[in-house]
Parts: sequence; structure tokens; C-alpha cells
Amino acid sequence: MIAMKSTHPKSEAISAVLNSGSSARENSHVEKDSTPTQNGSGTPGWLSVGFWICFVIALAAAARRLIALARPSAGGSPMAGLDATFASHTALTLSHIIPATAFVLLAPFVLLRASGKKWLETALFLLGVIVGITAYAMSADAIGGWIERTAVLFFNSLFLYSLGRAFIYRQAGEDQKKHRWLTRAVWILLGIATTRPVMGVFFATSRLTHLEPKQFFGIAFWIGFSLNTIIVEMWLRVGNHAAEQYEIRSYL
Repeated sequence: MIAMKSTHPKSEAISAVLNSGSSARENSHVEKDSTPTQNGSGTPGWLSVGFWICFVIALAAAARRLIALARPSAGGSPMAGLDATFASHTALTLSHIIPATAFVLLAPFVLLRASGKKWLETALFLLGVIVGITAYAMSADAIGGWIERTAVLFFNSLFLYSLGRAFIYRQAGEDQKKHRWLTRAVWILLGIATTRPVMGVFFATSRLTHLEPKQFFGIAFWIGFSLNTIIVEMWLRVGNHAAEQYEIRSYL
């Protein structure tokens, strides 16, 4: 009995050390699992390249539209009709393009977390709401008719829904879910950049197809926005699956 009592404290000490080591490992797993996977370091290279290409195209398209409002294309240019349409409601066009440009400029700082300042994130939400509301207004006079209008209504609603979900999760303090929905919103908005190369193909082949902008604008919108939406959704779901597999393996 005396021997058992003397060894018991040692056993408890060894057990305490083992338990503390196990607890430390479990805590490290929890910290890793709670880290958002949709950050700059977790983004595959091809997606990062796609993001920056869309980023540059979006800014270039906005700059081109602002210049065209000040100096419309000549009457013989294929862009003359488009410039005239946008110039007919200059105030609405500016109220959409300027906030959209600011949104695109802020997006990398928020998504890549280059800055921890909350006001940048708040500004992104406010700009997104303005962009969404003005997009609805601009669709009333869509160049591509009802096909373009349905694309704007669908993807703009999806953009605002994603932005709203991100804001709700932000208020609840769920940063990982907020970041996922904000990523969706940004990529949907950047769909407008993806439509530009698609439109370029239509313009380049117009002599063969005899299609005018009013005939292919809506198709280009559906293609561009659909590509961005599908790509970001597939990446988010694959990333989520990878995180779940990591969690399973870490506890085996």
C-alpha cells in the first residue's frame, strides 16, 4: 500500500504531461481549422492570374467609358452607337461607373487582407450597394434588350445577395463565412470584365455573323457573368472540401 501511494503522484504527473501535450495538439488543430481558406496564400496561381486580369480589364473598361462620355466615338465607328446610348443618360452612367471602379480598386485590399482596417471593408459594402442599385436602373435601357436585362437582373441580384450574406456574417463575427460570401460578390461583379473579351470576339466576327451589338450584348453578358460565377463557386466548394479532408486527417 505504501509503495502504491508513493508511485501514484508520479503517475498523475506523467498523465498530466501527456494530457497537456494532447490538448496543445488539439488546440493547434482548432486554430488551423478556424483559419479561413480563402485568403491570398490559399488561392491557386491560375485563379490569382484570372483575378488580376479581370481587375485590369474592369479598370480599363471603366476608363474607356469615362473617356467616351467626354469624347464620344466618331459616327462611323462601331462603338458610336454604344457611346451615344450611354451619353444619353450620363448622370446615371457616372453614378454606376465611379462607385464600381472604387469597388474594384478596394477589392484586393479587402480580399487579400493587405490591410486590417475595417473602414475599407465598410466602404466596400457601401459601394457594392450603390453599384447594385444603379445597375438595376441602367438595365431599364439595356443595349442588348431583354436578354441583357435578364442577365443583369439575375447576376446583380446574386451579387447583392452575396454581399448581404457577407454583411450578416460580419455582424455575427463569423469572419470565414463573411470572407467566402464577399469573395463570391467580388467575382460576380468582375464578370463585367469577362464580358469584354467575349464582346471582342463578337465584334471581330461581326462581318461573318452580321450580328449587331444589340443582338450579341445580352449573350456576352450571360457568358461572361456565368463563367465568373461558376469558376468562383467551384473553387470555393473545392476549397471547402479540402479543408474538411484536412480536418478529418488531422484527428486520425
